[in-house]
Amino acid sequence: MQNNFHSGFVALMGEPNVGKSTLMNRILGSEIAIISPKSQTTRNKIQGIYTTDQEQIVFVDTPGIHQPKNSLDKYMDTAAFSALQDVDVVLLMVNADTKIDANVQDIIKCLQTINQPLFLVINKIDLVHPDSLLPLIEQYNNLLKFQEVVPISATQGNNVAELLKTLIKYLPQGPQYYPPEQLSDHPEYFVVAEIIREKILELTQQEVPHSVAVVVEQMNQRINGKLQIEATIYAERASQKKILIGQKGTMIKNIGIRSREKIERLLGEKINLKLWIKVQKNWRNDPLFLQRVGYQLKDLK
Repeated sequence: MQNNFHSGFVALMGEPNVGKSTLMNRILGSEIAIISPKSQTTRNKIQGIYTTDQEQIVFVDTPGIHQPKNSLDKYMDTAAFSALQDVDVVLLMVNADTKIDANVQDIIKCLQTINQPLFLVINKIDLVHPDSLLPLIEQYNNLLKFQEVVPISATQGNNVAELLKTLIKYLPQGPQYYPPEQLSDHPEYFVVAEIIREKILELTQQEVPHSVAVVVEQMNQRINGKLQIEATIYAERASQKKILIGQKGTMIKNIGIRSREKIERLLGEKINLKLWIKVQKNWRNDPLFLQRVGYQLKDLK
């Protein structure tokens, strides 16, 4: 390893739907984190790994911070702030086309005590006039001291390369923690479950997508050259299960088709995907069920 190799961990913080997952996927060139225009898409800390000959940056994409309404929401907020414990740099992402609201101010208050370098990353600059950026930056600088301010467009890629160049200046010399070809530290079954949940987010409306959990039951058997994947979709109410099934099974069929296509691209092989839908009443407030599907508060302490 070169003596001037730099490596470190970078946390992505912010409200729901500010583009944290979009930015990480843009940097990695692969859809590690699921994306949806609906808020609260990311539920876990998801680590994405960016590696070059000179650096390795491990991005921790956190759930969007918001006022919790149930135990799952509390888990998501705890997961977000726990990401600050062992990182080298913190990125606060905000939208260029959104005013500073009470929720952002609460996040900023929580960030006032951190010791790591703090970047303000203003996303979606493609949606606003350039003249509006300077007043917005001034407003944020009046609330908190930022080491760097980087306006970007995660969807268009504007200034993302500049953000990476700036980040490396703040990372210490260190080892390559992961092999250069590895893009995430999550196992494949986790990413598969997230893809299925992404397609549910795309195809369903209102409360249904946020009332759903996905568990991959098995994906280690091959029949006739196809990887067999079995997953269970949990809904909170029978009415939601009915929506997920759809008229004559059209909804669950579409979820399966879209999921299979993306999973095959991710894994680079043909799969056979079987989906089941079960009702687990009020699961977002059930600690035992939350632990079963991977939301464990004890892991965040």
